[in-house]
Amino acid sequence: MVSDGLWQRIEPLLPQIERRQRYPGRKRIPDRQVLCGILFVLYTAIPWEFLPQELGFGSGMTCWRRLAEWQAAGVWQRLHEVLLGELHAAGKLDWSKAVIDASHVRALKGGPKTGPSPVDRARTGSKHHVITEGAGIPLAVSLTGGNRHDVTQLHKLIEAIPPVRGRRGRPRRRPDRLYADRGYDYDTHRRAVRATGITPHIARRGIEHGSGLGAHRWVVEQTIALLHWFRRLCVRWEIRDDIHEAFMSLACAIICYRRLLR
Repeated sequence: MVSDGLWQRIEPLLPQIERRQRYPGRKRIPDRQVLCGILFVLYTAIPWEFLPQELGFGSGMTCWRRLAEWQAAGVWQRLHEVLLGELHAAGKLDWSKAVIDASHVRALKGGPKTGPSPVDRARTGSKHHVITEGAGIPLAVSLTGGNRHDVTQLHKLIEAIPPVRGRRGRPRRRPDRLYADRGYDYDTHRRAVRATGITPHIARRGIEHGSGLGAHRWVVEQTIALLHWFRRLCVRWEIRDDIHEAFMSLACAIICYRRLLR
């Protein structure tokens, strides 16, 4: 499940754990096998405790601990940045525009960054907020409660775009234009976006549909669909928000890796 190309990019980012000389205990399961188990859960949404032992990925708890450990070490965010840099070096990032949107998912077990969803009869849920470049490659994601307004993450996502290297000169961090739907229609936020050097193109409320922004915004809806293609992200099963965010960052990295192979 972990191709050689993906593993070559992940392995240097993983923290090295030295085995104790005295009372070393049971040998640690290789990181690549554990990563296969993590990806198996991400793709299938199988509960951790039901991860088949015959696959050789270790126990579900071993994979869960390793996922949390690597998330705390910032592995998934750095992997995403490495792949963005490679895409930038290959000329596959469209910095002429960026698109932002959000999607609701149900959170069956509750936990931090959940809330009563106004679009799901006040059931507990979360929101996935995504900002992509012009071709739909995810630049940054965030997780909030289901009752949080989309616009609350507008500036946070812009600031979360990492400095993307890969070409000569200063790292690229800001797109030229930003497209968004009517949920982001606030003049104060337009001014704040302009202050960052980005030209906002946000649909106005109270006017008929047909603004023409849909021709630019469909890419972020496609990216959200790709994120939810990973079945573990269709419904939030994790009580801990950092575990769910780890899955989100890992899924973004995989999407970037697939684009790199095109």
